[in-house]
Amino acid sequence: MVNTLEGKSEQDLWKQYKRKKDPKIRDFFVKQYAPLVKYVAGKVAMGMPHNVEFDDLVGYGVFGLFDAIEKFDPDKHVKFKTYAVTRIRGAIFDELRSIDWVPRSVRQKSRELEETVRILEAQLGRVATDEEIAKAMNMDLNEFQQLLLKLSGTSILSLHDVWSTGEDSDKISIEDSIESPSSLNPDMIVEKDEIKRVIVEAISELPDKEKKVLVLYYYEDLTLKEIGEVLSVTESRISQLHTKAIMRLRTKLSNIKKGII
Repeated sequence: MVNTLEGKSEQDLWKQYKRKKDPKIRDFFVKQYAPLVKYVAGKVAMGMPHNVEFDDLVGYGVFGLFDAIEKFDPDKHVKFKTYAVTRIRGAIFDELRSIDWVPRSVRQKSRELEETVRILEAQLGRVATDEEIAKAMNMDLNEFQQLLLKLSGTSILSLHDVWSTGEDSDKISIEDSIESPSSLNPDMIVEKDEIKRVIVEAISELPDKEKKVLVLYYYEDLTLKEIGEVLSVTESRISQLHTKAIMRLRTKLSNIKKGII
């Protein structure tokens, strides 16, 4: 065990902080895990348009770190780093939602695309191709691909939409359901929450490349550029695949969500 403040282990410091709320210990943890905020903000920034500043994301994330320190329970045997990443990321996206940074025209196009895909795939009874979606939206393929790039920031944000069965402990985001490829079989998660089961099934039905992008980005923690190298395509193509994957998930789950919440 690595010694930290006053020669005490970090585990002992957590227990002491839970009892006394010593500001010196809190400040130690803030300094210790400040790099984690920049790491998470950097991951989020990769999917955001240029008008979203990295420093702003870091500022939002700091509030998440404070929240994580206050609410962390060392007795639950979960690593603080794992717990803090979720809180930091959540704080960033909560703030982005509150300031409504997505232009109205982009939001409208996103809704139009989702509705087109919903209707088209219901008619086809299968996943629609890029060409079919583009034609249904009266676009050529290049225009459709440019639209996907424009919507990439909104797709990152929508992945963190929360689904709930009514209790705080039952809240799950789409991202929480993206697991390793071996875990995507719904038969393996029968005992888990019904919402999560439905989300995992929806993920498993995605086209193979789109599913790989989600797994590599959110489970393997690769950047869009690194995923492009793995799949031998450009970074912009990975961004398009990610946008389509999230759009398909939202389309599949929108009616279910309305029935649950």
